[in-house]
Amino acid sequence: MPKDESDAGEREQSPDDAAAEVRPDRVVASVIPAWLPRAYLLAAATVAGVVITFWGLMRLRGLLTVLVVSLFLAFAIEPAVNWLAARRWKRGAATLAVFVVVTVVLVGFVWTMGELVVGQVTTLIENLPRDMHSAVTWINSTFHTDLSVTDITDRTSDISSKLQSWALGLADDVWGIGTTALGVLFQGLGVLLFTYYFAADGPRFRNAVCSLLPPQRQRHVLRAWDIAVEKTGGYIYSRALLAFCSALAHYAAMRVLGIPSAFALALWVGVASQFIPTVGTYLAGALPVLVALAHNPRSALWILGFIVVYQQFENYVLQPRITATTLDMHPAVAFGAVLAGAALFGATGALLAIPVTASAQAFLAAYVRRYDVEIPPTPEPAQRTRSRRRAPNTE
Repeated sequence: MPKDESDAGEREQSPDDAAAEVRPDRVVASVIPAWLPRAYLLAAATVAGVVITFWGLMRLRGLLTVLVVSLFLAFAIEPAVNWLAARRWKRGAATLAVFVVVTVVLVGFVWTMGELVVGQVTTLIENLPRDMHSAVTWINSTFHTDLSVTDITDRTSDISSKLQSWALGLADDVWGIGTTALGVLFQGLGVLLFTYYFAADGPRFRNAVCSLLPPQRQRHVLRAWDIAVEKTGGYIYSRALLAFCSALAHYAAMRVLGIPSAFALALWVGVASQFIPTVGTYLAGALPVLVALAHNPRSALWILGFIVVYQQFENYVLQPRITATTLDMHPAVAFGAVLAGAALFGATGALLAIPVTASAQAFLAAYVRRYDVEIPPTPEPAQRTRSRRRAPNTE
């Protein structure tokens, strides 16, 4: 082969040979972008941050629950504290006065209910032989059996021995019960302490939070704060007024019917029906019916009818008038909020669901614009008849 042709062949093959002789490190550098390692590091740091944050939230779940409950309790008593502060009370003294009033009411309620329970248990024990004899007589006459009080007593003693062994086993776990009670007491004291500070230093705490935000966001936060205070306080005060009306009406009815422990039962009906979500009405009405049933079945029927009638009066007459200016919420929305709060945060979420939902609803109503629905006017009967007669000619 001539030399010129061989040089030309080498010159033609030189681009492929150059591509084949590229070093591997340059190939890797050209395939992997420079930003990819940094993206991997950023993703790993993000995942680690999320895991650490979730772990921290789970570990601090009890403290966060105490803070949230304390904040909403402070929202509930802040209107009363502001009312006293406007009359030249110091906020610390005003908050302490509100705490004393609330504590007296709670202690009075617990004391009254304790006396009710003790009195009913004592009455049940005293009337147990007579009630047992009446029950045995009714069973023998109804089912044609031949039972005796001795047989019932023997079976009752067997059940009592089983309950006693269960109680002894429960008493062995006194350390666990004491630890749980101490934890609940510590959380209760923490709630009271944080509630006092949130209410007493409300304006200062609000300014400290808003100082971390730009001015435009400060206005939104302050407005949301005021709405939360208004709706939470309105919820508590409207429920307290409804509880007072319910207790007064049921006390009068029980006194007329001669049901024992009328004051305690009426207090239970008023508080439980208003402050226990969803099932409070049923729990409130069940106790007076059972107490009346143990003394006079006819009185139990009368008080059951009164509870049903009063519940309808409260739902359709009393409650709309009282809650019109404090907490206007559809019952279906309130029921769904309670279910959602209970599913997410248990009993605490169920108790806080209604004021939280009311605050969110009021905040959205302040920023969401609504329009009137325009309904097209319906033609009058004479116009419809005239339009039928003036049908176009198709010919």
